[in-house]
Amino acid sequence: MRRSAVLAAVPLALTLALPAAGAPPATVTTDNETPVLYDDDEGGNASGDDPAIWVHPGDSRRSIVVVTAKEGGLRVYDLASRELQSLPATPAPRADGVDGRYNNVDIAYGVRVGGRTADVAVVSDRYNDQLRFFTIDPAGSGAMTPLREVTAPEQEFLFNPDRVAVDDEQTAYGVAVWQPGTGETYAVVTQEGTTTIATARVTPRRDGTVGYTEVEHLDLPDRFPLPGGRTWIPCEEPGVAPQLEGVAVDQRTGVLYATQEDVGLWRIPLPLGPGGPRLIDTVADFGIDDVYDEETEECVPADPAQPGLGGPNLVADAEGVDVYYARGRVGYVIVSSQGDDRFAVYSTQGRNRSLGTFRIAGDGVDDVNGSDGLAVTNRVVGDYREGLLVTHDEPETGPGVDPDRDATSFSYVDWGRIADALGLQVSTAAGNDPRLR
Repeated sequence: MRRSAVLAAVPLALTLALPAAGAPPATVTTDNETPVLYDDDEGGNASGDDPAIWVHPGDSRRSIVVVTAKEGGLRVYDLASRELQSLPATPAPRADGVDGRYNNVDIAYGVRVGGRTADVAVVSDRYNDQLRFFTIDPAGSGAMTPLREVTAPEQEFLFNPDRVAVDDEQTAYGVAVWQPGTGETYAVVTQEGTTTIATARVTPRRDGTVGYTEVEHLDLPDRFPLPGGRTWIPCEEPGVAPQLEGVAVDQRTGVLYATQEDVGLWRIPLPLGPGGPRLIDTVADFGIDDVYDEETEECVPADPAQPGLGGPNLVADAEGVDVYYARGRVGYVIVSSQGDDRFAVYSTQGRNRSLGTFRIAGDGVDDVNGSDGLAVTNRVVGDYREGLLVTHDEPETGPGVDPDRDATSFSYVDWGRIADALGLQVSTAAGNDPRLR
């Protein structure tokens, strides 16, 4: 089923309660990053994109970080950022399956798989327009092979009618897990090059595989009302709409947070339905009229002097997003502002007011730049006694990196440093995160 969301004709960028423009970001540091990935033949075409943190239920030191490397498959790291496992992007288990391209990843906890309870990494596969599923060994970083694929065969395409349409690559992109109740697990997935979001029910099979059913769609706006009665259409290459990628679900409230890269941050109630989405912040150049230059394949301002109407927190692309669970009803939405190498933080309560921005500086490693995906947990994980943020870094420019190759990595940041810098809570209780109770 497909639904469309209609945006109310209000001057969005002027109604947000945001800090004063130009407020400097805080700076936090990290000294822990994963080995470099190279996006070339020699490096296995591995381009880092999105991380997920799996928290071990009994021994936090055995927690792991799972990341996507696109055509390079998946990587699994321990809390010291050592690589534990490299999984290739194998063909999907379909009669017409091709080698995968793993874009985003999230964790589903407590899924019944083959008669036992397991935690599952849920991965979006762009080249097959479907979800892939990997059970996590309960030993975590102590396992010889922490992940094992259990994707059921012949899963339907999430957004396309057939393989010919899939090959045009407007396919599964961002992914987040939503677990609203015991025995209920859904994946929320965005579509590359469109404004469409899908939900799919995760359905374990008796044979130990995992698939999905009940796919539903919601189309978000691709044009926006402005003050004075104008309508703004974000500039994209021909045939492409202003896409969404980063998605995260507040498991306490069933609210989806989604980043529309050239537009801003959305708040969307689940399950999907019309009338509920609300745009809670906009990128700085929201409302600027651009034109597509076919020669450079870039969008350029029609009037370089035209001011943007967006807020001060996000510079396109708005990318990764996740939720930190603090005490009571307090929580934080963290968003990567890829265009200016910052991260924005918002409250999960009320009107999602802005709580500030920060940068990540390297201490013996390079600074974090151009962040795409990110993940955060409030739980103690190993030496991260106040929680952990993991974020993509591109380009990776640290010591020993070949400057002539496309290099990416992931950096680990102590949540306590972010909390100190912005005056946020630290609360590591398991009960804060409904998935880990």
